[in-house]
Amino acid sequence: MNVGHCMTRNPITVDADVTVSDARALMRAKKIHRLPVTDKAGNLAGIVTSTDLDHAAAPPATSLDMYELHYLISKMTVESVMATKLLTVNEDLPVEEAARIMDDNRIAGLPVLRGGKLVGIITESDLFRLFIELFATRHAGVRLTVLLPEKPGELAAVAGAIAAVGGNILSLATFEGEAPSNHYCTIKVEGVPREKLLATIKPLVMKVVDVLDT
Repeated sequence: MNVGHCMTRNPITVDADVTVSDARALMRAKKIHRLPVTDKAGNLAGIVTSTDLDHAAAPPATSLDMYELHYLISKMTVESVMATKLLTVNEDLPVEEAARIMDDNRIAGLPVLRGGKLVGIITESDLFRLFIELFATRHAGVRLTVLLPEKPGELAAVAGAIAAVGGNILSLATFEGEAPSNHYCTIKVEGVPREKLLATIKPLVMKVVDVLDT
């Protein structure tokens, strides 16, 4: 799965000369938390977040009276508060690599470029939706987590046994285990009752960690 498959395409953007007030109103209306900023040629010039705009609109300690202060704030543009040193990605980047970049840099979104032009944005919300899809959360089935030895063929044996009793694997994910010699595996299966699935799986795994009908 690459970034291009799960990003938000054609994101809402603003020009650099849009006022902070107008940008805040747009974010609220569209229920979004960040806006890519483009120049007159349509190139990505920066990005501004709701936090940036809230800070810009908050009256600082000043000797100006409120009328003067609100007038100055009303004239403030996105260009004066946007971030210009941006991390960007392309559509072909694996989605997990985009997630790593976001986590390593403590950012919640990445503009996606194609040939230098903005074509999308991938955010935490996009990753949450992908997470839900990867675990088949909206599908009914039996979800179980098991501990498996870190050996070739162990996972294939489990998958084969599930298929042999008529089960269809909806999702499967592996995680670091209790030691380098093992790993956790979370599987969601449809088409086979819980007790039959457990009876099939138990002889093939180190232990069943949890099981849940969903």
